[in-house]
Amino acid sequence: MEYRLLGRSGLKVSTITMGTMTFGGKGWAKTVGDLGVSDAGRLVDMCLDAGVNFIDTADVYSEGACEEVLGEIIGGPRRNGLLIATKARFAMSPDPNDVGSSRYHLIRACEASLRRLKTDVIDLYQLHEWDGITPLEETLEALDLLVSQGKVRYVGCSNFSGWHIMKALGVSDRDRRPRFVSQQIHYTLEAREAEYELLPISVDQGLGVLVWSPIAGGLLSGKHRRNQSAPEGTRQFAGWTEPPIRDEDRLWNIVDTLVAIGNERNVSAARVALSWLLGRPGITSVIIGGRTPEQFSDNLAAAELTLSDEERARLDTVSAPPILYPYWHQLNTASDRLSEADRVLLGPHLK
Repeated sequence: MEYRLLGRSGLKVSTITMGTMTFGGKGWAKTVGDLGVSDAGRLVDMCLDAGVNFIDTADVYSEGACEEVLGEIIGGPRRNGLLIATKARFAMSPDPNDVGSSRYHLIRACEASLRRLKTDVIDLYQLHEWDGITPLEETLEALDLLVSQGKVRYVGCSNFSGWHIMKALGVSDRDRRPRFVSQQIHYTLEAREAEYELLPISVDQGLGVLVWSPIAGGLLSGKHRRNQSAPEGTRQFAGWTEPPIRDEDRLWNIVDTLVAIGNERNVSAARVALSWLLGRPGITSVIIGGRTPEQFSDNLAAAELTLSDEERARLDTVSAPPILYPYWHQLNTASDRLSEADRVLLGPHLK
């Protein structure tokens, strides 16, 4: 297992992070999984044995039950050296103040997560989504307080747009608040929108990048194929709608290429998709999830798979995002003065 620095921090995290959305099985998350302490504990041990040192969860997963299951598992020796990340922002009750990134909600949410996780400190506390109503000054002051109280070690964000991140970093620098060390984003071969702003920002500003749903909710696993119904037992069979598919023919072309490379290497399409991500600029770790040991075993093996330049070129070509404005103009007129961050998107197109 490889370990990479999380942004500009001195914290090293495994390139594979264990996701836990399949724990608990309450509310909307029940369609993803309903693992209890015993089954989930076996998967945690499997990941730890493979060298994973980072586990990601969120208060909203299974209405808090996910954190409770994880809390039962990580007590005792398992917690030694194990880094725990969780998130807050979404509604946890009908209370109009039990939602968002206000000081009121974040402090209460953090304290509730600490109780459910049965721990004294959260290693990475992330804003789960943008809150356009609460002033960033209030949100960042609340995170600063949690860090100063020793309840949180590092802070990050998830699902922010580029301007949201830059505004938050600007407020943090101006007010001398803890900066985000990372962002957690959706980024796959099928969905490469992050290359327009989010990945260049990460390279430029020193943010770690954690990728959620790295095989697109299973769509890139090789189990879903062109002109075939969703296999029983998959998220799509259960009605899962993320990520949105805007070009179905492009999706199946990507899957065909993943399966072809997988067959040539005698590995799964999922493993190829994860390896492609781990070789992309700015990526720190990919978050894997599942309900069975077989799923985790295959995903964990992606940490040991290195794709050739030719294999990467095939995947890059079949999944290439369109060059939107102002990037096509920059490509045509500013290619002599591009930074490392600019080259995340434009580098492959330079002559």
